[in-house]
Amino acid sequence: MRLLTRTKGRALATCYAPPGGSRGFWGWLNAVFNKVDYDRIKAVGPDRAAAEWLLRCGAKVRFCGFDRWQHDYNGLPTGPLGRYQIQAIDATESCIMSRGFDYLNGLKHVEEIKLNKCIYIEDTCLQHLSQTENLRASLRTMAVISCGNVTDKGIIALHHLRNLQYLFLSDLPGIRDKEKTTERLQTALPKLTIELDLA
Repeated sequence: MRLLTRTKGRALATCYAPPGGSRGFWGWLNAVFNKVDYDRIKAVGPDRAAAEWLLRCGAKVRFCGFDRWQHDYNGLPTGPLGRYQIQAIDATESCIMSRGFDYLNGLKHVEEIKLNKCIYIEDTCLQHLSQTENLRASLRTMAVISCGNVTDKGIIALHHLRNLQYLFLSDLPGIRDKEKTTERLQTALPKLTIELDLA
């Protein structure tokens, strides 16, 4: 298994929070990008709607059967409903947040997720992800890197991902007891390989 390591081109200038009074505006804008449009999911299917959400928030996706990453919102491929299915998500420096995670519910083919420098990712996001039945079945590889709001509680919740084979954890200051946390994961998922780069 491999981690997603390519650098990310961003479709939109999101997740920018300059100092001063405009910080609230960017937080509001990022929240707008994460609002779930359930009618859109019905109209274009869960994979297309989720891809639109992810790219709108500055993440990128790779579809089943393709090597190339999609990072341009306007360049998303078109085709019949269900033609393109998300296999991998790289959310590096994106503004995805908990309120948008319902977009993940209908995805059945996601094998890899990378959360790197995601300022809005917190325990509730990882709990939601780990409770998504389709992801429990499909997800094989995951990385959580430099997400300052993630604690032991969020990482422990990943034990519900019953087919997870590889987990990379790095630069997570909210992890207070890495030995106990990884032990709990390893007990629940004996086939899981955990790689740590934690202080």
